[in-house]
Amino acid sequence: MKKTHDSITGHGSLAGKYQDTIVGRGSLWALLYFEWCMWLAPIPGALGLLLRRIFWPKMFGGCGKGCAFGKNITVRHPGDIILGSKVVISENCLLDGRGEPGRAITIGDNVMLANNVNIAAKSGGTVFIGNDVGINTDTIIQSVIGSPIAIGDDCILGQRCLLIAGGSYHTDAPDIPIRLQGNKADSGVRLENNVWLGAGVSVLGGVTMKSGSIAGTGAVVTRDIAKNAICLGVPAKIARYRTDMPL
Repeated sequence: MKKTHDSITGHGSLAGKYQDTIVGRGSLWALLYFEWCMWLAPIPGALGLLLRRIFWPKMFGGCGKGCAFGKNITVRHPGDIILGSKVVISENCLLDGRGEPGRAITIGDNVMLANNVNIAAKSGGTVFIGNDVGINTDTIIQSVIGSPIAIGDDCILGQRCLLIAGGSYHTDAPDIPIRLQGNKADSGVRLENNVWLGAGVSVLGGVTMKSGSIAGTGAVVTRDIAKNAICLGVPAKIARYRTDMPL
């Protein structure tokens, strides 16, 4: 799949490139409805919330009841994004669904995205978020080249967390610029149910954090974390288990 720069600067009409890169659908109706929804994006206050609640759900590939959309949300390929019921997306978030067609981003019920959360599934990537999940301010979640990210139910992600799948580059050829060697696919990132990431935690591709595990503030998780384990540090190591803690 083309990278964003190539899609925007390549051959073709401006309207065609816009629909391919941003809208994700080629029909005139899809373009007009997307533009209407984006015109509603910056409207502040109760009026903006009401108008987006009325019109935005039809923009997505699927959207449950009771969703709320803050102002200045950026959306790409909304037809490839599926939202459950009672999803709250706060101000200045980004949902980029240019990944796996039809299911690039899937968000379950009762999910809260705080301000400035960035969720991107590009170049065949997928992001799945379960039910009753809270994702805090400035967190970035990015999946590319078929390296999936899956977040289970009841997870908590602190401020400025970073989950990256498929983000590493091939570096085998020293005489070729790294940017031209392409990304490496990996097995993705998986947070099982009831995982808690403290503020500033990074979880890299190929890692699974088992149910009930915790990563402390600033940890960089580069290997699998066992069930109910608490990991700390750079790179993160298991410090203890929740089952060993006094009642």
